[in-house]
Amino acid sequence: MHILVNGNEHNIMAGTTLSQLLDELKIESSHVIIELNRNVVPQQQFSTTTLKADDEVELIQFVGGG
Repeated sequence: MHILVNGNEHNIMAGTTLSQLLDELKIESSHVIIELNRNVVPQQQFSTTTLKADDEVELIQFVGGG
């Protein structure tokens, strides 16, 4: 099934959760904010939020620096 991740087309299996998507992309959930179809998803809902075809996901990652 197709979704958009930060504007790029991405194929995932049906039933994939946001947590599984982060695992697939090798992104630590504690370092990211997820916007799903223009709504921010609380981190505690990553494992229970299932993606659907044509969903739009924006991943905003924290970057440290000095």
